[in-house]
Amino acid sequence: QAQLVESGGGLVQPGGSLRLSCAASGFTFSNYVMSWYRQAPGKERELAAVITSAGSTNYVESVKGRFTISRDNAKNTVYLQMSSLKAEDTAVYYCKGWSGWGNTYWGQGTQVTVSS
Repeated sequence: QAQLVESGGGLVQPGGSLRLSCAASGFTFSNYVMSWYRQAPGKERELAAVITSAGSTNYVESVKGRFTISRDNAKNTVYLQMSSLKAEDTAVYYCKGWSGWGNTYWGQGTQVTVSS
């Protein structure tokens, strides 16, 4: 069955960097729109970054210039490179795959904590 497994979260100081990975299996990864969502304590889940099957990207305004989403179709993996991290980036980060017409898959999430 389809599965998304995130990794790479952790504790980082303000101004630091982290790279999240999301390994996909059980579906044709290269055909899917992949995205990273995040949910901070007490807040709604929000879209942080998205990458289409063609490689086009888009970001929420608050992470533009600091986060980079990328994908490696040979490894069935999507990445989120995060730099210049701020306390307000603290959240659980989720990977999502969407076929564009019906199938949607979510990972279990990985915690990112930005604190000194």
